[in-house]
Amino acid sequence: MLRLYDFWESGNCYKVRLVLAQLGIDYERVAVDILKGESRTADYLEKNPNGRVPLLEWPNGRTLAESNAIIWHLATDTPLLPNDDWHRAKALEWLGFEQYSHEPYIAVLRFWHFAGQLDDHRDEIDAKTERGHAALAVMENHLAENAYFVGDRYSIADIALYAYTHVAEEGGFDLSRYPAISAWLERVAAQPDHVRIDAGRPEGH
Repeated sequence: MLRLYDFWESGNCYKVRLVLAQLGIDYERVAVDILKGESRTADYLEKNPNGRVPLLEWPNGRTLAESNAIIWHLATDTPLLPNDDWHRAKALEWLGFEQYSHEPYIAVLRFWHFAGQLDDHRDEIDAKTERGHAALAVMENHLAENAYFVGDRYSIADIALYAYTHVAEEGGFDLSRYPAISAWLERVAAQPDHVRIDAGRPEGH
């Protein structure tokens, strides 16, 4: 059985949980509390020298890190990844956008709120917020004319962007400003076998 090293609040980990659920793949979840330094222990660093979650481990000991690499691998030869070269390239384009133009702003601000670190980053908040809204504007413009991000069908491009967008308000972003995004969030949440970010979360965590 696959083993997922996971932190509940992480949108990057949620991407993997969502793909696993929608593909019907059983796995064992191993909790890694990044706030307590559990991704920096010697045992964990041996599995992932970058010291981050998520990490997916196979029974033979192989491991794969980086959320978008994991979901790409899991989705290969499934309906969650387009099967023609152009749409696969467009999916990869959106995965890059998510990691470089979206996650560093929307996810980071959410983490600062969650971890109580806003006071430590007061001089960065405005710039992060501006760049986050810029990313949301790109998404809004695309979704105003398209139901999904690639080939007018649900794919891992949607999953990657959904993970942190649907909780963006926890980082101070007002999603009511983005009607096309809001409608898309509803379409994604209505997909078969969709799971919430807190689905299965143990009480007290």
